Amino acid sequence: MNIAIAAFCALLAGVAGPALAQTPKYTLKFNHVLGPKEPYHEGFLAWAKAVEGRTQGALKIDVFHSAQLGKEEDILEQIRAGANIGQNTDSARMGNYVPGIAVMNGPYFAETLEEVARLRKAPTVMKWTDELAAKFGFKVLSFNWVQGYRHFFTNKPVRRPEDLRGLRIRTPPAPIWQESIRALGATPVAMAFGEMYPGLQQKAIDGVELVYNNIPGGRFYEVLKFANESRHIMLINFQVVSAKWFDSLPREIQQVLVEECDKAGEATSRRIFELEAQVEQELRKRGMTIVKDVDLAAFRRAGEKAYEALKIQDAKNQVHREIGKLN
Repeated sequence: MNIAIAAFCALLAGVAGPALAQTPKYTLKFNHVLGPKEPYHEGFLAWAKAVEGRTQGALKIDVFHSAQLGKEEDILEQIRAGANIGQNTDSARMGNYVPGIAVMNGPYFAETLEEVARLRKAPTVMKWTDELAAKFGFKVLSFNWVQGYRHFFTNKPVRRPEDLRGLRIRTPPAPIWQESIRALGATPVAMAFGEMYPGLQQKAIDGVELVYNNIPGGRFYEVLKFANESRHIMLINFQVVSAKWFDSLPREIQQVLVEECDKAGEATSRRIFELEAQVEQELRKRGMTIVKDVDLAAFRRAGEKAYEALKIQDAKNQVHREIGKLN
């Protein structure tokens, strides 16, 4: 056992003495694009506190909201290079490296927290995450973070795919997002998260597709009138760090980092679903109309075209078989 691991084990055991002076201090700068009032930010702070507590200060996570460290795509490249930096991202962007994994952000792929939990043990998903680490330098700590259902937020009611015809809807810049929104009936427009509000003001876009909890923080109720409950994507997020950096940590710290990330993700996901009803009521008070009579069956059928366009329908079906969603 090397000095670093021996010192860390002594620390965890509560042993005082000279060995503690040799305990290494590790830091992780963690970036996300959401605002400081978002439930995810609170969840990341809780994760950081739990990790620092369990390691008694051996690993400290500094959380940066609102893309303070830079754009997501730039951060991902720093992660690949081995920097001690992390990012809240999604399988859509990871699909730029391992195409099959993008299915996890496709239309109606997972629809309950229980289905997301089963994905963690799906052999095909485990293979994809291993490939991300071995070939591309991304260590997926957890994808136990669910941000809620994405809906269409527009200035006209949307009940069926044809209601989106001609509307320019903002999406993140990844193929599965683009094809999903196109399949569901709209014209996708790639745009950074922070550019959406001015984009709506200037009519560069006609709407967005986001989760309920994004709307108050971004003040989108000021520029959009309708919340259309299409539930077209259950937004599964990935917490990724550099595989090189992760492998440099003592095994005990690796275990704490992963375990606490999973715990914080599960707690945050459940909290988000609890908050959605409150957010919905707040949006009503702000003057938004909530459209609930959306034809989900029509949207599900339309969404299949996204998997076909990207040639990942077989991957989707394979994972669905593994989690019991497809007989």
